[in-house]
Amino acid sequence: MGLFDFRIEIKDGKAVIKLTVASGSEKPYYKKKYGMTHKSCYIRLGTAAEPMPLAMIEKLFASRTRNSIGKMRSHRQDLTFEQLRIYYDARGKSLNSQFMRSLDLITEDGEYNYAGYLLSDENNISIKVAKYSGLDRVDLIENNEYGYCSLVKATKSVLDKIELENRTTTRITSKERIDRRLWEPVALREAIINSIIHNLFTIEVPPKFEIFADRIEITSAGTLPESLSERDFFAGISIPRNRELMRVFRDLELVEQLGSGVPRIVKSYGKKCFYFMDNFTRISLPVSEAGTPQDTPQDTPQVTPQVKLLLAIFSGEHNGRNYRIYWIFQIGSIFVKST
Repeated sequence: MGLFDFRIEIKDGKAVIKLTVASGSEKPYYKKKYGMTHKSCYIRLGTAAEPMPLAMIEKLFASRTRNSIGKMRSHRQDLTFEQLRIYYDARGKSLNSQFMRSLDLITEDGEYNYAGYLLSDENNISIKVAKYSGLDRVDLIENNEYGYCSLVKATKSVLDKIELENRTTTRITSKERIDRRLWEPVALREAIINSIIHNLFTIEVPPKFEIFADRIEITSAGTLPESLSERDFFAGISIPRNRELMRVFRDLELVEQLGSGVPRIVKSYGKKCFYFMDNFTRISLPVSEAGTPQDTPQDTPQVTPQVKLLLAIFSGEHNGRNYRIYWIFQIGSIFVKST
């Protein structure tokens, strides 16, 4: 279901398999035989599994996800998925006739759910990418919408648009020339994907992307789940809000290792780039130093005799004679003719 990762790491000269499993959103999990009691709910303490206290069972149950895009019925049932088929075919993973059920795009009653609606060829979800000339939202110079189509296609369009905006800038210092992208590409991509795949689509509010002169802000609906602390969040603990989307994005290799996105962003920009509001989460990534104005002293170019001669000619006098430009062409050569 795209909810776990495994990879091989070398530790102390030995190959070790590291298995990462996403935290579930329907806690607590229990054995049906005993029901939701301390006899069937356990908590891991070190290497031991201890019975879970009743108070913890009740708290976890109270924080369960009551509604999800997998349980919500789509208000449209005439959905098609040609775009999704194309993306799967491109990865050599053709969809069979039962893909709606295998990808969890239908409810228990056999109707399309909201996940299916988001991934279908036509929907009413549009992701906005706005660009402003200054540091606030006053002077809007560009407003693009990507959507009304499969969320996969919309995501790729947003990635392409912001990749164009992430241009390379140059900063000249007294010692070297520094070429740098406005934003660190890996962290930026992770921020874009995370904001889409973890967006709270159940309130039908898509994420938005805003580009300012000094930063890019990415705002997604929803904040941290009650069962996920900020400490766990920054440590890379993942609770997929939309596991159906996670499955598809993993299949199409739009996401990589589970829970690796946040640590990658923090590595480049620190924890301070995240803002947790009551109902939204915002990531603010500042423009790199090379992309902002600098008052760095520049090397003074040396004036060669040829340059001095040319400057004298442009001023109209050289060795008591007047000169004028005869013509300029080919390989930057300048021809002069005495008057």
